[in-house]
Amino acid sequence: MSENKDIGPPLWLLAELTYDCPLHCAYCSNPTDLGNKEQELSTQAWLDVLSQARALGSVQLGFSGGEPLLRKDLEQLVEHGRNLGFYTNLITSGIGLTEKRIKQLKVAGLDHIQISFQAADPQLNDAIAGRGNAFKQKQKMAEIVKAEGYPMVLNFVISKQNIDQIPQILALSCELNADYVELATAQYYGWAFDNRDHLLPSKEQLEWAESVVNEFRNHQSDSDPHFIFVTPDYYEDRPKKCMNGWGSTFLTITPDGSALPCHSAKVLPLTFPNVTQKSLQHIWQQDFSFNHFRGDSWMPQPCKGCDEKQHDHGGCRCQAYMLTGDMYRADPVCAKSSDHPLISQAIEQAKNPTRPILQRGRVADIALLKI
Repeated sequence: MSENKDIGPPLWLLAELTYDCPLHCAYCSNPTDLGNKEQELSTQAWLDVLSQARALGSVQLGFSGGEPLLRKDLEQLVEHGRNLGFYTNLITSGIGLTEKRIKQLKVAGLDHIQISFQAADPQLNDAIAGRGNAFKQKQKMAEIVKAEGYPMVLNFVISKQNIDQIPQILALSCELNADYVELATAQYYGWAFDNRDHLLPSKEQLEWAESVVNEFRNHQSDSDPHFIFVTPDYYEDRPKKCMNGWGSTFLTITPDGSALPCHSAKVLPLTFPNVTQKSLQHIWQQDFSFNHFRGDSWMPQPCKGCDEKQHDHGGCRCQAYMLTGDMYRADPVCAKSSDHPLISQAIEQAKNPTRPILQRGRVADIALLKI
């Protein structure tokens, strides 16, 4: 197959260095089958991946997991990415971060650190995270990250577990002198899909939370954080432009070297290539799985005849598959989809969960999580 000249570069490369993680969050979007640690890419393999991606035109490089700090070669990978000309971003729980390592990452050329919190107080944060003293560690590291001159970027995954703390989350973000704060409701993939009934807030909760954020924005000063509030697809009547379109902007490399158009794509009944067997250029330009949902020739009705198809690209293929069992179906989030009633059913089921909530690797204490 010849190179497709119409395909732009993978501008955003997400390097999922490991699925290992010291936390046990019930909203984790990692696969529930976390794979074999022995199959993780070597340092040299990751260095080659970064070089190939930069040659393809990638400019943003995110180091994620699991917890990327568990890789002892993280600083080496950051330095290589920086030398190649990437803007480098570390997405971390903050567990395992130290002042010494923050300084080492800065010397290596890291541009950006994003720290995740689970709640605004130690008790609930640590219950959701499934780890004692996690909040204290995160708070301390956030202060050091700020002192070292990094942009202070925080992330709170919003769910039924913590949505009532929105005012306190805003206050904590200001206390930590955050520059940007993402308040993103859980995305229902991986563990989060299995725990959806325990995580999905009600419409009333979301409307209240968003109104609190908007009220803060109306009175905030220029020095206050910039808050980004992201609602779940389940309360929209049109799907989001998932990953800006399949195989158009984002490229994810998993710990074992699988190449994906999005971090959840492994759930689909497709065979995805591996960087240990094929070059990134071949994968991005020619691989069947990456080309499969590009454009609109794959679309069924009502997507194929919809005048909004260039905006949402038919919605999320993973969401369609997980909800209907058919990756070609219109995203059920869309009100035009015949499967849209599945969304209403999910919202109703979330009002009265019947199964225990699962944290990564164990059953959670529901009473402790206050839900």
